[in-house]
Amino acid sequence: MLLSRVLHSGGVRVVDYRCGAGPTDRPFLERHDSFAIAYVRRGSFGYLTHGLTFELVAGSFLIGAPGEEFLCTHEHHAHGDECLSFHFSAAQLDALGLAPRHWSSGALPPLAELGVLGERAQAAALGADDLGLDEAGALLAACFLRLMAGRVPERLRVSARDRRRAVRAALWLEAHAREPLDLAGAARVAGVSAFHFLRLFARVTGVTPHQYLVRTRLRRAARLLAQDERSIAEIAYEVGFNDLSNFVRTFRRAAGAAPRQFRGAARPERKILQARRAPRALT
Repeated sequence: MLLSRVLHSGGVRVVDYRCGAGPTDRPFLERHDSFAIAYVRRGSFGYLTHGLTFELVAGSFLIGAPGEEFLCTHEHHAHGDECLSFHFSAAQLDALGLAPRHWSSGALPPLAELGVLGERAQAAALGADDLGLDEAGALLAACFLRLMAGRVPERLRVSARDRRRAVRAALWLEAHAREPLDLAGAARVAGVSAFHFLRLFARVTGVTPHQYLVRTRLRRAARLLAQDERSIAEIAYEVGFNDLSNFVRTFRRAAGAAPRQFRGAARPERKILQARRAPRALT
């Protein structure tokens, strides 16, 4: 079952997809009708296009180009997936000053700088961020095209069994991201040696297990900074960073702004309203 909610902002179409398909559901051929970039916020699924197979997990990005065909499979995960998808026409991209010459159907792994933008876009869709959805989409599209310039997707050469192992490991890492984890522990869950696990995980998802873990924590931190009132230190420890200075440094490197600046940019109007509602001191 596929449930979707269509939002519109500044002419950009935004679709909140919630797919309940599982291993018993047969995939069918579909066709993209626009330039699309979809942020996978939960679950996992396979994406087949141009003869390539991509395994998408939380934090990944699905890329679609108009007229290109694809299949989505759900053989590794029985609980569906959720995506926030931005759709553009060629004219809209041109109006944004973004030439889509590098835009081809495929997928991107959980990249830190795209991940924090994905979470901010999700917060905007929920009304928890003052960023407009059209602005969030423009930022995502611009970041994607910058990353894709000169980038050629690699053909996966791993077995179906290895793909299942990698996806299960990614789901496990996401579920236990708050805990202290290491490569050996994750490899034991996958049932292979640490070195083999490192190689197969990176080949399937596009990032190493540690990179995936850190980026999962950063995505959650971005979400909490945009929506939660707890201190930055509390959020850092909540998502799994055991050192505040390391969290601040890592977040700044990914987001281009310190956590406090990111929070301020995400909620300026909320702060103004809070200041107006605060009781004034009697003089």
